[in-house]
Amino acid sequence: MNQPNHSSTRRRTILRAALLTPVTVMTVPHLASCAPTNDQQAPDRPEASPSRAVSSTARGKVLLAYFSRPGENYYYGDRTTLKIGNTEVLARKIRDLIGCGLYRIEPTDPYPESYDATVNRNVREQNADARPAIQGALPNLDGYDTVLLGSPIWNVRAPMIMTTFTEQLDFTGKSVAPFTTHAMSGLGTTARDYAASCRGATFADGLAVQGEEVDQANRDISTWLHRIGLKGS
Repeated sequence: MNQPNHSSTRRRTILRAALLTPVTVMTVPHLASCAPTNDQQAPDRPEASPSRAVSSTARGKVLLAYFSRPGENYYYGDRTTLKIGNTEVLARKIRDLIGCGLYRIEPTDPYPESYDATVNRNVREQNADARPAIQGALPNLDGYDTVLLGSPIWNVRAPMIMTTFTEQLDFTGKSVAPFTTHAMSGLGTTARDYAASCRGATFADGLAVQGEEVDQANRDISTWLHRIGLKGS
């Protein structure tokens, strides 16, 4: 499993989500992780009907949809066990800044607690171009202007369940912006993948945050939200 260089992986990066960005393929599968914090609590249940929350931003109503995995995660070449997945930590920070609707993507068949078992399952799903089933009803995008799509980056791309989600919805007239947590792959192939699966969408810049440093990402999050028109200065 390729390990990130510590001097470079300690930098959080905000990356531009240009369509069809070339991506260097990793030769060994990899999952992103986040640094543990002392104040992490058990995750909330997903909000199946996110329309109650409205963001008063330049882009109107905003829906934040994300997938996150707790359990054993990668951590600076080692492993750590998280009660709250790194992407959920990032999603909560974004929600707190813009007051958006929130939808948590939950797999019908949960991913294993084990890091290595999750790596193996993800490789099988990528190789099979699988569409893992989602638990519960999908959100209604009617009335939303912007959709933020959050996920970890596993083996250079978002987990296949994100494609399950995006292929089943109509994004016509919506602006889509990805955000990711990662060990070394940034936004991965999200720009390419969402361009293919988000029917009718236009796309805004994405945000990529190194998993181990997600708790220190407030300034990067605020800068990104301002740049894509979702937060004032």
